[in-house]
Amino acid sequence: MLPLGLDSYTTDWLNLLIRGLHLIAGIAWIGASFYFIALDNHLHPSKDEQDAEQGVGGEAWEIHGGGFYHVQKYKVAPAKLPEGLLWFKWEAYTTWLSGFALFIVLYYANADSYLIDRSVRDLSTAEAVGASVGILVAGWVVYDVLCRLLGKRELLLAAAILGFTIAVAWGSSELFSPRAAYIQVGATLGTMMAGNVFFNIIPAHWELVRAKKGGREPDPAPGLSAKQRSVHNNYLTLPVVFTMISNHFPMTYGHSYAWVVLVALMVVGAVIRHFFNLRHQGKNVWAIPVTAAVAIAGIAVWIAPAGGSKSPAQTVVTGGSGAGKAVFATAECGSCHTLADAGATGTVGPNLDAVKPSRDLVLQRVENGQGVMPSFRGKLTDAQIAALADYVSSVAGK
Repeated sequence: MLPLGLDSYTTDWLNLLIRGLHLIAGIAWIGASFYFIALDNHLHPSKDEQDAEQGVGGEAWEIHGGGFYHVQKYKVAPAKLPEGLLWFKWEAYTTWLSGFALFIVLYYANADSYLIDRSVRDLSTAEAVGASVGILVAGWVVYDVLCRLLGKRELLLAAAILGFTIAVAWGSSELFSPRAAYIQVGATLGTMMAGNVFFNIIPAHWELVRAKKGGREPDPAPGLSAKQRSVHNNYLTLPVVFTMISNHFPMTYGHSYAWVVLVALMVVGAVIRHFFNLRHQGKNVWAIPVTAAVAIAGIAVWIAPAGGSKSPAQTVVTGGSGAGKAVFATAECGSCHTLADAGATGTVGPNLDAVKPSRDLVLQRVENGQGVMPSFRGKLTDAQIAALADYVSSVAGK
């Protein structure tokens, strides 16, 4: 049984349902961010003098879904408040709430297995969970203070946010298991993004609406601040997406300088986003994707295992415990699990010597995965999985 009294089957269903909601909401939120930043960058002054007199700041013509669209953006607000405003907020709220729920079900409820690595820091469950939540809260507070202090100095603010992200990445790597550290950094950035929507962007929208309803001239300052935070969210999307899928790539979080790898890949993601934002303005700076490609290649060479590595599919299974041990090695099971017979000391997943799993349990976990452990079905043959299950179940704890 798990710490919250959830059996593995219940946990798998919660994982499926919450992760599905998180994925759908995240796609909607990121899609809206990509669209509106692209729209803003495609706006051009209206040729209609009457539009300018009514406060239209720019317009764009679009074609999609078999039809034409004519979109106008006002400098502040229209003369008359329209009915039926379409708001964009629940995408952000749902993404964060479902992400935090997933964090609870997978990492907080299984802290000893996934959040805590006693070779990194000997924390109790309460200490680890408290530290995780504390970092999320501190992430928003520090980021918000930086924006208020440096909001008019964009380059300095960007450098400060990067420096703070580096500090969070390093600090998380000193507190949690490698895999959890990556998720913690992504959750912290996601909290900053959701905080922007909840505390800044949506309140600015409400201020515009209340001003129009009250017959007052709207103050443009909140809207300008909201736009700045919206752009920040746009640049953080790809870095956060990487952390969302990072648990499938132990080659990154398993490195001795995993936090540096994480920051480097996040910077590349933000740079790629910058290329597309410039492209939407009609500026094709091809040096950016070339530089990003070179950076990714450099990271790949840097973190490559010594002497190269064969994929599990290249391992020939001839039967016997030796075959299972070979699969354990080539599938890099030891990067996550401890197993004395294999000389493995991974601490990301459960200690197999302590758990002493049955053959059926090993088969189930390897074929289907659970929580942060991915399925190896399709990556390993049936014969390889069977050999691995025979080997682990026969040597664990002996």
